[in-house]
Amino acid sequence: VQGRTATRSMASLTIVFAAIFLLSLTSASVVHGRSSRRRFVRSYDEPCMEMRLYLHDILYDYSNSTSNSTSAAATKPTALATAVPSTGGTFFGQVVVFNDPMTEGRALPPSLEETAVRAQGVYLYNSKEAFNAWFAFSIVFNSTGRRGTLNLMGADIIAEKTRDISVVGGTGDFFMSRGVATLRTDAFEGFTYFRLQMDIKLYECYV
Repeated sequence: VQGRTATRSMASLTIVFAAIFLLSLTSASVVHGRSSRRRFVRSYDEPCMEMRLYLHDILYDYSNSTSNSTSAAATKPTALATAVPSTGGTFFGQVVVFNDPMTEGRALPPSLEETAVRAQGVYLYNSKEAFNAWFAFSIVFNSTGRRGTLNLMGADIIAEKTRDISVVGGTGDFFMSRGVATLRTDAFEGFTYFRLQMDIKLYECYV
């Protein structure tokens, strides 16, 4: 009798632990913005998701309005910025922190602080010979249509018409996404404003 009771107790404990394990998996899926109906897609021939966005960067230079500025230099260029006289000087070593609005069209949004999509991160000038930069930032989506982030990083070779940087991960609706973002300078005004066209293609995503 005691043996049968112990067996039943062990079976009950097994069921409880199994239920707790399954509940933890369900909770993890909810935390990461996934549900059991979504499936992981990986395709290197055709993207599983693509979008076009425009990034607007307005650099604060002490002459423009702080309310309209979306980025600021966190460091000054190093002494090596003027190491190559033929270039007239670059911004080598300068780090810029930005919180830029992103739009589906080219026009600036009415309010720079209330856009549903923002790019938040840094870029730094990393060449003595030309105005080249390196980006590391997150695209933050905060709307009823999309919520989550995409994380991007890579070299922006400004002299080239188009250049690719990597999409290295994501959260929420873009959980564990990977792909490529193709950048193109769409407009610029001196050193205080530029607009980047960004064509994002994801080759690993949950749909």
